[in-house]
Amino acid sequence: MLRDSFLGVDFAALRTLRLVYENRSFTTTASVLEVNQSAVSYTVEKLRRAFNDQLFYRQGGRVMPTDRCAILVEGIARILDDFEALAEPMTFDPSTAQQSITIACNYYERQIIIPDVIRRVRETAPGLRIRTVNSTTSGDIKLKKAEADLLIGPIRPSEEGFYCRALLDEHYVCVMDSASPLARVPLTVEAYITAPHALINYGGGWRSNYLQELDRAGLSLNEALSVPSPAGIEDMILGTDLIATIPSRIASRYDTRLHRSACPFPASFQIDLVWTTRTHHSPMHLWLRELVSDSVNRRVAEDSMRT
Repeated sequence: MLRDSFLGVDFAALRTLRLVYENRSFTTTASVLEVNQSAVSYTVEKLRRAFNDQLFYRQGGRVMPTDRCAILVEGIARILDDFEALAEPMTFDPSTAQQSITIACNYYERQIIIPDVIRRVRETAPGLRIRTVNSTTSGDIKLKKAEADLLIGPIRPSEEGFYCRALLDEHYVCVMDSASPLARVPLTVEAYITAPHALINYGGGWRSNYLQELDRAGLSLNEALSVPSPAGIEDMILGTDLIATIPSRIASRYDTRLHRSACPFPASFQIDLVWTTRTHHSPMHLWLRELVSDSVNRRVAEDSMRT
């Protein structure tokens, strides 16, 4: 009887189990699947009978998985990813493509990488729909939950199931109003840490590499302003004594009203392209990953010719 119940489980039910496990919520899962919460509850109850296990229980207002559930989801994730890969067409024609792709990224990538990618997509695959979502520091989770197909950013997941490709190398520079006295001389460590800073605090536990270098040196900045993104930082600095530490390619986009200086803590970092097993063998995603890499390589080559 148990075997008959198990064989009656379909892929939609397995996907529901995976989503409840990852979201720790029946309500969130129902929203993702665009169904009523009662439908999710019914599916979980069916799976409880099929696997002869409680699967989930409530603790402190949260939905927690049993040990058996965690083991099941690990295997189910592989099954679902493999099945989705099998369902993909064996070939991909960009000129006739009508699919949608979601890219998780942040302000830097939307300024430096995404515009070139969009232009290339519009030229070669005009029917392809691109959606971007904020990755903050949880882009890997969005990939695992299938809320994004591709992640572009400075955080490379270390756990299994992710594929990574380096896109470009970056470092930090300092920007300030061109009338600032600091714009007339090399920026020393002492001048840097005592100057009033417009600090970009990205949130989500993320701490920029240059701040980590300062921590290791036992130093801290004179924080006068804190903002959650580099967006609009140039207008906040103009006409003030503030300086900001930002990625060099963002700074290169500002006009001559802002002066750019070498940062005493340049703290190099890397922007990566990240994806999962779910899309690894997909012809469409293979094409897209090559397009992104090629677009970035072209940009880097153009930047090198200008310097």
